[in-house]
Amino acid sequence: MKDQKFSLSKRIASFGPAFNGLKILLKEEHNATIHMTIALCTLIAGAVFRLSASEWTAIIFAIGLVFAAELINTTVEHIADFISPGQNDKIKKIKDMSAAAVLISATTALTIGLIIFIPKVF
Repeated sequence: MKDQKFSLSKRIASFGPAFNGLKILLKEEHNATIHMTIALCTLIAGAVFRLSASEWTAIIFAIGLVFAAELINTTVEHIADFISPGQNDKIKKIKDMSAAAVLISATTALTIGLIIFIPKVF
């Protein structure tokens, strides 16, 4: 890899698998669709309430955190199902812990949203 010259077109093309992963996530994972809907509503509310730069930073970070956790959780689930398609208590524990990461990130995002939007609404 070190011997290869830098190529902008190859760097741009390297994003293809990542965008394909997002497409798969939104197409196949129902919770990701829910997260996307909430994210879009939050972005619209942010525009309506004219959030400050720091508020936008917190909102964007929270949205990114949730989607990153959802992608990692989905990846763990797919790997676990590939490794052990049947019922397996150890795999269940792994999948439950991965799902908990999404729960924590979504709860954190909700808390950030409430801290920012409640004072603006009332």
